[in-house]
Amino acid sequence: MDRIKTIEDLACLQESLSDRKPSSGKTITISGGTCGEASGSLKVVEAMQKALAGRKPTNGVHVRLTGCHGFCEEEPIVVVDPENILYCRVSPEDAGEIVGETVGKGNIIERLLYKDPVSGASFTKESEIPFFRDQDRMLLDQNRLIDPCSIEDYIAVGGYSSLAKVLSQDMPEAVVVEVTASGLRGRGGGGFSTGRKWFMCRAAAGDEKYVICNADEGDPGAYMDRSILEGNPHSVLEGMIIGAWAIGAQQGYIYVRNEYPLALKHARLAIKQARELGLLGDRILGSALCFEVEVARGGGAFVCGESTALMASLEGKVGEPRPKDVHTVKEGLWHKPSCLNNVETWANVPLIIRHGADWFAAKGTEGSKGTKVFALTGKVKNTGLVEVPFGTPLGTIIYNIGGGAPDGSEVKAVQTGGPSGGCLPAEKFDLPVDFDTLAEAGSMVGSGGMVVMDQRTCMVDVAKYFLEFLQDESCGKCVPCRVGIDRMLEIVTDITEGRGEPEQLELLEDLAETVCETSLCALGKTAPNPVLSTLRYFRDEYEAHIEDKCCPAGVCRELIEYTIDAEKCKGCGNCLDACSRGAVNGEKKQPHVIDPQLCRRCGMCIDVCKLDAIRVA
Repeated sequence: MDRIKTIEDLACLQESLSDRKPSSGKTITISGGTCGEASGSLKVVEAMQKALAGRKPTNGVHVRLTGCHGFCEEEPIVVVDPENILYCRVSPEDAGEIVGETVGKGNIIERLLYKDPVSGASFTKESEIPFFRDQDRMLLDQNRLIDPCSIEDYIAVGGYSSLAKVLSQDMPEAVVVEVTASGLRGRGGGGFSTGRKWFMCRAAAGDEKYVICNADEGDPGAYMDRSILEGNPHSVLEGMIIGAWAIGAQQGYIYVRNEYPLALKHARLAIKQARELGLLGDRILGSALCFEVEVARGGGAFVCGESTALMASLEGKVGEPRPKDVHTVKEGLWHKPSCLNNVETWANVPLIIRHGADWFAAKGTEGSKGTKVFALTGKVKNTGLVEVPFGTPLGTIIYNIGGGAPDGSEVKAVQTGGPSGGCLPAEKFDLPVDFDTLAEAGSMVGSGGMVVMDQRTCMVDVAKYFLEFLQDESCGKCVPCRVGIDRMLEIVTDITEGRGEPEQLELLEDLAETVCETSLCALGKTAPNPVLSTLRYFRDEYEAHIEDKCCPAGVCRELIEYTIDAEKCKGCGNCLDACSRGAVNGEKKQPHVIDPQLCRRCGMCIDVCKLDAIRVA
């Protein structure tokens, strides 16, 4: 394509690209992204293209590889449009049948349809599946419409029209007003007003300013930003260009963790394509805007998700936070005014400009506008990426969209906000998901991690797990975080290993509150959340560990004992063969027994027992 020099050129290109549709109107969309590729989506694409090549005539059927659609556990997913037929867990061997039967004859292949694990009902259309039906996918729906490696696809669906709109008006301050009026708050965890941040950065003294995209997504189980950057990198880039115009920046950076190779690849390609087309560089679309973007790789340090630590890393220094007595919008990267937002925040900006602040603000609650993408994982039937308006009850996400706990077990709690978030019990699932409500309940929205736990989860062990993670990821710069997390972990470890004392609970609470109040950055200030929330809602489990020296969930090894139910055991020998410690004894076809002195409670015997004969007490 020729280089675009004016706003009119972009409009003409968009019109010509929008007219390029397959003559039959058929599109076979195959979801990619990291989850899709790991499940074999690239082989499905190849097989689908071969099947179409052998079909005469092809009638212009278009095969499109996109980013993640969100229903990750059902990958690879194939959607046939315009009928919106969804097939899940598709293999390359299914390609010929899909092309011949569904594309060619309009027949439905029943065995490839999604079957609800609760009702057993099969669903033909993507829009009918409960996982998708109860969502409001402002951002994620764009992933299924475009090939992330094609700037043409993005422009064809209206991409960069928001940029053209703000440049045509030539009023950068009006962009800040519009973003402020939308109520958009940062989706990276802090929930700070995006418009207010832009206003302060625009008003800051100095001609050299920066915009930064934080794609250093370090929360265990969270991959919202990765999927957006993999599936629709131009939406993020367009948001950054609009932000640069609004605040007066000339340079931008996308800081991506090195563990995201596909996101890195697609971000770099998007920048290259935008630059070649004239949407980056000097005098963008004939305006006064001159702006460039570079990709910087992070080293995988969780603390580099904190704004000042990220900027230190960008400068080539150790990724450690610094005091925020002077905000980064005034003195950030290289001591210049800098505006940092995360991937999801930047991706929302073009939508706000295109549809208006009122449209965006109509979704959500009074203090939390728009939608939020969550990574729903853990003990839930339907795992994946979920996008809902703020204000949606936790129970709607966990039960309606997630389908509840698998295997007939009961959901016990949900942890929101990543390792620094809190754990909320099932009786709190009527709470609306928004920044302020979750904070009041002892948790947080955070970047969007949501881990569901069932009755087999020990909440003391959960607190221990996240403290171990945060201990490893603490940079160690400030004493409250460095020493405080270590000490909290020592106390919780004592409790899980049967050495806990009643007075330690009060000490643990005092210590957690001290770490909250005195740590330098958000990592330390929020690190005690898993401890404080589990003490608040699951104190009885701590007391059982301390007073009764037992783990009610049967998780903490030092407080449980494995036995074999003689009535259920048929002497198959599976547990005996699996035990590397020789703790299982018994004759063939006779009930076996476990020697508690040799047993390490590793759970291998439970995994191989087909009769549910192993008991944990």
